Parts: sequence; C-alpha cells; structure tokens
Amino acid sequence: MKRFSIVVPITIAAIFLLLFGSFNSVKQALLIIMNIPFALIGGILALVIGHFNMSVSASVGFIALFGVAVLNGVVMVSYFNELRREGMNVELAVVKGSILRLRPVLITASVAALGLVPMLFATGPGSEIQKPLAAVVIGGLISSTLLTLFMLPTLYMVFEKERGAAVYDPLPEPPSTKEL
Repeated sequence: MKRFSIVVPITIAAIFLLLFGSFNSVKQALLIIMNIPFALIGGILALVIGHFNMSVSASVGFIALFGVAVLNGVVMVSYFNELRREGMNVELAVVKGSILRLRPVLITASVAALGLVPMLFATGPGSEIQKPLAAVVIGGLISSTLLTLFMLPTLYMVFEKERGAAVYDPLPEPPSTKEL
C-alpha cells in the first residue's frame, strides 16, 4: 500500500501533464482531472456498502477507474471545444455537446461496468480478491458518469466565461473582393 501512495500521485500528475499538452490549458486540464474525485466518491461508497477493505485489488480498481473517468471528461471537453471553434457561444456549445456526447459517455461507462458485474457476484476461489476491484470500478463509474454528465458541463461554462469569449472565436472572414 505504501507504493500506491507514491504511484497514484505520480500517475495523476502524468495524466495532468498529458491533458495540459493536449488542451494547452491548465483550466481545462484541471476540469478533466476533477473527474477523478467524482469517481472516488462512488468507488469509496461501493467499498463501504460492500464491506470490503482497501486492498491491492481495490487500489488497482481505482487506477483503472481514473482512466475511464478521465476519458469521459476528455470526450466531453474536446467536443465542447470543437463546437466553440465552429463559432458557438459557450452555453449553446455545452448544451449541444452534452446532448451529442451523452451516448458515447454512457456506452463507455456501461461497457466497463457491465463487464465487471460477473466479478462482483463471483463466489468461487479467488472471488475475495476480484470483488473489491469490481465494486470500486462499478461504483466509481456510476458516480463519475452521473457527475460528469451534470457537473462537468456546468463547470466548463464557469471556466470558459472567466476565460473570455475570444479564446475560441473562429478566424475572421477574409475580406470580400468588393472591399479590395
């Protein structure tokens, strides 16, 4: 467990650096990283409800959960940015983007969660190791997905309004031939 207390912060820092490199924005990288606490809520709650101890397999489940939570955040924020580059204002981009990215986010989360349901209900040899991992991932995906769909768009609007509208405005139209 001592190693995980070192590995997890390093992993989160590496994810942040990759996100910053992709989005060229500290605010958007932080916005996506905020999906990790969204996932932690459900993962910890699942451990408590299932009466599981924090173990190596549960820790591995948290790391896998972080990946899916970050992926869902990237899907949403990158599409919001794409709509903004096309000239939409923040509110319209967030509403349209949330509607159009609902299905991909739900499919990503449900495929990962449904794939682990047999592990959660397993009773054979080794199931005591599998169950905490499955519980963490399933519980975390539920909370992460719900909070990503509702909180992330709201936070995006807040961050982008503070940032200013000119950041993603499209390039001005070239002058017409009449003006030349």
